[in-house]
Amino acid sequence: MSPFLLEGGSVSQMPVAEGKSVQQTVELLTRKLEMLGAEKQGTFCVDCETYHTAASTLGSQGQAGKLMYVMHNSEYPLSCFALFENGPCLIADTNFDVLMVKLKGFFQSAKASKIETRGTRYQYCDFLVKVGTVTMGPSARGISVEVEYGPCVVASDCWSLLLEFLQNFLGSHTPGAPTVFGNRHDAVYGPADTMVQYMELFNKIRKQQQVPVAGIR
Repeated sequence: MSPFLLEGGSVSQMPVAEGKSVQQTVELLTRKLEMLGAEKQGTFCVDCETYHTAASTLGSQGQAGKLMYVMHNSEYPLSCFALFENGPCLIADTNFDVLMVKLKGFFQSAKASKIETRGTRYQYCDFLVKVGTVTMGPSARGISVEVEYGPCVVASDCWSLLLEFLQNFLGSHTPGAPTVFGNRHDAVYGPADTMVQYMELFNKIRKQQQVPVAGIR
């Protein structure tokens, strides 16, 4: 199996339980997983930093700058993901971070844009579940839930099974099918599809919290 081949998966946001904090809600979720029989399989981290087109490259035509999201996933420690706004996802090695420093004349890091999610990985039968706390700086901003179904690599073929598991686990907070599922139809699911979902989740949480970030619209 290719090291870049990934099982079909879903990334979604879990709202904070009424009267509970983010951390208390995470504990409720992980306790529910453990009661189902899920076993801990270490930890995970996904981070994202936003870059915007440098003003010096826009010219005098009033052009709008482009955004690029540089991301890392602990599942792929030797890789770096660059997702362009409304564009493709580039998978490179970790030296890409060094390249971004050299490209500061073209892309500049948006201030206070670093966002990440960290948590515990759980194995439940053929499902890998990751429940994480999303943070910006020192503050917890939300909760991420990623679920992968191991035996299937074509996203559209396993959505019904993922949905059934998510309904048992998340109840009324079960998400709809990720947009990447519809976009790729019968294509093999890959790590870029997961990173796109995390990018969408992070941007959604930023907007919900109304966090002002320079260069982000």
